[in-house]
Amino acid sequence: MAPIELLPSLRGAAKSVKLVICDVDGVLTSGAIFLDQWGVESKGFSVVDGTGIHFLKRHGIQVGLLSGRKSAVVARRAEELNASFFYDGVIDKMPKLLEILESLNLPGSQACFIGDDLIDISCMRLCGFPVAVQNAHPEVKKAAAYVTRARGGEGAVREAAEVILRAQGRFGKIKERFYP
Repeated sequence: MAPIELLPSLRGAAKSVKLVICDVDGVLTSGAIFLDQWGVESKGFSVVDGTGIHFLKRHGIQVGLLSGRKSAVVARRAEELNASFFYDGVIDKMPKLLEILESLNLPGSQACFIGDDLIDISCMRLCGFPVAVQNAHPEVKKAAAYVTRARGGEGAVREAAEVILRAQGRFGKIKERFYP
């Protein structure tokens, strides 16, 4: 995929990001929930998105997950990703986002929220770099400064991570690490 060229105004917003908060269902997953005959839940996560989160964290950007649903599967994935923050079962996400920002002493302008559904819009409006995944609800796309080419669960978080790291001039260091 060719690198994404951002407008100067978006580049400035992405350049100042110090915190990325991701919704989970529809962003880190396709939004599908699988239940077996015993009610055991499973979900699919993209390793590519996990790598994007790793890149962000490696460059000092904190990454958190904020989900409207309670899920042991998501808690396990948050642990695997070593997420800076993980909250699930949060229907009204704005107070939790404000709490996170306050704990880090960060203004909303230095945050990125990646969402896909109406529940995410209030948080997106608070952040300096709001991102919607390709398959997001149309109203969510309107609230976004950037809409990914990739769909949720299919590399959208990785794409947003690369946009942020390129804007911050850090993506070259990642490339050098893997092919000097």
